[in-house]
Amino acid sequence: MEMDLAGWLVTGFAILITGISKSGLGGALGGLAVPFMSMWMSPRDAVAVMLPVLITMDMVGIRAWRGKADWQDLRTLIPGALVGIALGTLAFGVMSDRVVKGSIGLIAVGFAVQRLLGKGRPPASEARPPRAVGWLWGAGSGFTSTLAHAGAPPVMIYLLSRRQPRETFVATSVFFFAVINLAKLPFYIGLDLFTRETLVMSALFIPLVPVGVWSGMRILKHIPERPFYLFATAALGLSGVKLLWDGVVG
Repeated sequence: MEMDLAGWLVTGFAILITGISKSGLGGALGGLAVPFMSMWMSPRDAVAVMLPVLITMDMVGIRAWRGKADWQDLRTLIPGALVGIALGTLAFGVMSDRVVKGSIGLIAVGFAVQRLLGKGRPPASEARPPRAVGWLWGAGSGFTSTLAHAGAPPVMIYLLSRRQPRETFVATSVFFFAVINLAKLPFYIGLDLFTRETLVMSALFIPLVPVGVWSGMRILKHIPERPFYLFATAALGLSGVKLLWDGVVG
């Protein structure tokens, strides 16, 4: 894995955006790092580099957001996510990334467009979708997160439909990804994804983590509730467009 200066700068920027997104927008733009890194290294190496970085972000985020997550939503989402991780591990290297990314991207774009155009009023914050719906989106998130760390769109679709306070929205997503990223670790070890080079590169990027997380939290404090949800929905749509582009163009 040899990256030029542009590769290091772009990857560092993508990791900062990931930290800001995870702590300020529920991870909407967190799937950008692996595609950017894949311009300089194999996707297999990119996901291996990112996992320790993401776990570090999660640990910092848990400390910052403790006590604010919706645990009932987490109890619904996490079991499905664990199933999705197992399925994603089986599909690793077998199922086309283009098909997975394209499908999730299309769903994310469709949901974002529906919300932004105001078709159908979102349910009140206390209304919960059926448990099966939470399992489905959790499984989708675990599956796509295992393949490309692109698990935000499915879980965001679920959380955006809940219309929670923005702090609860972000905290729930932070705790959700903390669990599934740790759950992916033994599967990645079993797939022999980590090498000395990937671990060294992870260590070099980890100092950017607190900067990204702190920036995301500062930004969140200055965004009122309604603009936050509009911006989060737009960010979901943008991440969906990127996944759809990756699926179609490859």
